[in-house]
Amino acid sequence: MKININDYFDNKKKLRPLIIAEISANHCGKKSLFLKSIISAAKNGADLIKIQTYEPEDITINKSLKLKNWNKKKIWNLYSKAQTPFAWHHDAFKLAKKLKIDLFSTPFSERGVDFLLKYNVRLFKISSFEINDFKLIKKIAMTKKPIILSTGMASLGEINQCIKIIKKFHKKIILLHCVSGYPTLAKEANLNRILSLKKYFKNINLGLSDHTNDITTSLSSIPLGAKIIEKHFIISKKLKSLDKQFSITPDQLKKLSAYSKAIFSSLGDGKFKVQKSEKNSIKFRRSIYSIKDIKKGDKLSKNNISTFRPTVGISASNYFKVLGKKVRKNIKAKSPIFKTYLKN
Repeated sequence: MKININDYFDNKKKLRPLIIAEISANHCGKKSLFLKSIISAAKNGADLIKIQTYEPEDITINKSLKLKNWNKKKIWNLYSKAQTPFAWHHDAFKLAKKLKIDLFSTPFSERGVDFLLKYNVRLFKISSFEINDFKLIKKIAMTKKPIILSTGMASLGEINQCIKIIKKFHKKIILLHCVSGYPTLAKEANLNRILSLKKYFKNINLGLSDHTNDITTSLSSIPLGAKIIEKHFIISKKLKSLDKQFSITPDQLKKLSAYSKAIFSSLGDGKFKVQKSEKNSIKFRRSIYSIKDIKKGDKLSKNNISTFRPTVGISASNYFKVLGKKVRKNIKAKSPIFKTYLKN
């Protein structure tokens, strides 16, 4: 069934979490593996598939830079390996259409945005690393397409600034809590930040971009209100991929999809009401019974009545109310007490 993406940008609708499989660099530079990954993600439970639209010149400069925490290799070389070439996109979107699954992307340049519009993408993703690139954000917002915004490393002020730019053009925004550690340790997942985002952005739906190497954190985000869960996806951990340490396999994706639906379904609406499965259990609540023979005109006391299962007569909750009441008939021991037995 085709997913109505716009529903997920409506804060008032109760919807199960969408599972996004992110291919990223897990194609290992091979187009055939890239397309195979899309097929596998669609087959194993992804609701949406995301790719990254950039070539090296869209994301960095071709020069060695002396940067702390980077090795001597050019950043250019890193992104040359990780890129999803523009030339691959045509077959990817064609395949997604055949599979009847939505494919969308994170563009890393203005030319990337224009390029993706040719494929009539239904939404865009903004990476955590680009949340301060207001030039790119404005370009994406101007398309008036829905935006999923990752908030890794961002301050509250930076998120506000980004949202302010987008809202000049539309209000179709989903915020993803994200820790931009690759991989992210479970103890650093900081899922309660979802609740903080919910507090500050009351009319915006929330989700999780999860870079742990398992699905536990993703599933744990559902009771906190995650409407979207994004995980990097890899066909096999045997591949020599830059992203495999924080990617999940087809089997894990299948479990994530199934478990997320089950967890969401189990949350319910929070109202105090008897569930269908409880209706047969109500009769096993306690009511008031005689514990010895009671004669007509006697008063009910703690010496002649007590509470037992099942519910037959007066509810056990009325025990203190009936103490001292006179009975209008003889009652045998171990008999339920009915309201009609009592004198007014």
